[in-house]
Amino acid sequence: LRVSLIDRCNLRCFYCMPENPQFMTSDKWLSPKEIYAICKNLVSMGISELRLTGGEPLLRPEFLEIAELLSELPLEKLALTTNAIKLKNILPALKQTNVRSINISLDSLNSENFSRITRYHSFSTVLEAVLAAKTAGFAVKINTILLKGINDHEILDFIEFSRKYKIPVRFLESMKIGVMTHDHAKYFITADEIIKRVQKHFILQPLTDAHDSTSFNFSLADGAEIGFIASESRPFCGQCSRLRMGPAGNIYPCLFVDQGPNLRNVAFADYPQILSSLIASK
Repeated sequence: LRVSLIDRCNLRCFYCMPENPQFMTSDKWLSPKEIYAICKNLVSMGISELRLTGGEPLLRPEFLEIAELLSELPLEKLALTTNAIKLKNILPALKQTNVRSINISLDSLNSENFSRITRYHSFSTVLEAVLAAKTAGFAVKINTILLKGINDHEILDFIEFSRKYKIPVRFLESMKIGVMTHDHAKYFITADEIIKRVQKHFILQPLTDAHDSTSFNFSLADGAEIGFIASESRPFCGQCSRLRMGPAGNIYPCLFVDQGPNLRNVAFADYPQILSSLIASK
């Protein structure tokens, strides 16, 4: 279950949102206790992993309280996806929770290009947080959205970054949703195209991935590890095991679906019917 704690973000990545977006008012958010209660019910029905997402989840004032509450659940994995702008200062407190895995969004290793993409000058802040999280013992991965003509010239730089810091990098195809609906063709580049480029320099050794993995991954002889999430050119819907819950409690079968039942104040007895219908729609 991917739990979106908030729809707000402190970046304005041009491929993700307009410069002046309209966000949900805070009175519509689930409270920390409501998030815990819903997740507890879902875990009792078979959810084994939770990933805290947003927007940018660290903008949620009660983020650490939520992480602490969810740490009480019998999970195989409690993870976080963040842009890392606010990450470094909370790492000591986060270490006291059961969050062990952190995926960090980073679309460029060049400060100027980072600002061009995000409309925000925070590259050094993010880089420091990435390295601090790795040093603190978290399992860190980098998520990089592939954008033709914008950052695809940095592929080898990311591979060198992975080798140097022993941090896996996953390249994600841009998705034709939201503000990218109209400009998708302009910026879209397939994972296969990037793989062909990389193979001119490296031999890619496939790694064994879980059946329901959203990424396919490779190791390189120099010690780097890279992966690809090709949701456009290689859809993985057939083996997808993910559900998604929004900040107000609506639950969805897929990132491409924007309507779903709301679990706020729903009796546990009603969960089986709701989830059966939801999962059948995947």
